[in-house]
Amino acid sequence: MKFICSTPQLNQAIANVSLAVSPKSTLPALEGILVTARGGTLTLVGYNLELGITVTLPAKIEEEGEVVIPAKLFSEIIRKTASDEILLSCDQRFLVEIKGGVSEFTILGMSAMEFPELPTVGDGDAVALPQNKLRSMVGQTLFAVAQNDAKPVHTGCLFQLEEGQATVVAVDGFRLALRREAVTERNGAFEFVVPGPSLAEVEKICRESEDLVEIHQGQRHVLFKIGETILIARRLEGQFLAWRQAIPRNNPITICAESKKLVSCIERVSLIVSEKLKSPLHCILKDGSIDLSTKTAIGQAHDCCDIEGDGGGLEIGFNNRYLMDALKAAPSEKVTLEFSSPITPCIIVPTQGEENFLFMVLPVRLKAEY
Repeated sequence: MKFICSTPQLNQAIANVSLAVSPKSTLPALEGILVTARGGTLTLVGYNLELGITVTLPAKIEEEGEVVIPAKLFSEIIRKTASDEILLSCDQRFLVEIKGGVSEFTILGMSAMEFPELPTVGDGDAVALPQNKLRSMVGQTLFAVAQNDAKPVHTGCLFQLEEGQATVVAVDGFRLALRREAVTERNGAFEFVVPGPSLAEVEKICRESEDLVEIHQGQRHVLFKIGETILIARRLEGQFLAWRQAIPRNNPITICAESKKLVSCIERVSLIVSEKLKSPLHCILKDGSIDLSTKTAIGQAHDCCDIEGDGGGLEIGFNNRYLMDALKAAPSEKVTLEFSSPITPCIIVPTQGEENFLFMVLPVRLKAEY
């Protein structure tokens, strides 16, 4: 194998496929990148048995072939090469020679036969979304994915495609995050659940661009085609929460607040709260303002934030981080918060325009000293 390619393009391709490389594995090939030079195209593959990423880029192929190269060393060599072009060759003993300007490296690769084959995803159900929209949908829901395996299907995000609209939902038992966007629909309605770690890599690869991402649903896997990058993730099986029934609407108490101001207030009263010193965020909803306070062994804190509307004196407690996460994720400067009682969830939706996001946070019981 022998080829010449652009250093910046190769560097970016390695960065993308490295997101799917195992840092440590009982199968050494999974700690490497499969490099294939064939038909005027260079293909790089990273795979950790859960997630696979493939990137293709143009190259001048002088000899076709394939080899697995240790990912970490390969990345460091290319990233620190000063030359604009890279010459890479590999002999029958899998000795890989990398030349960039006056720099030369010879490292030991592995046979491509040791690299597991990527799963295939057929040409079944598919949908297209702009990269910037998919990136925001993932970023504004991923925080609510469950972090434990009590119910494995909730460690991922649910994608639902129907009636020209894509909906992404995440839930962890204490909160729910939902985002909607219009889509270019194909093959009718369908749904699937993608693991949170895989979606985190999708978010990293997507750019603030209107270029479309193609999402294909297979029987056991989901494929994301992002430009010249293809990401394949396994689907999570199981019964996802019936989220429509779980969200209480038509709540009698509604207030409007500026997201940043409310977050700043919560951050201030949370200064005396930590993992060791936990305390609920005590909220009193008044006419035109919301009082916020916390109390721990080291002291107490109080602050007040202006709102629009009358909370009727409702007292309710929240996990401070859960409420902050939802407010920070809201893609609007002003939000509407809906309440019903001290033991029913808080719903956060846009104050104006189309309801393209919704966050739900369950309350916590307040201690007697409040």
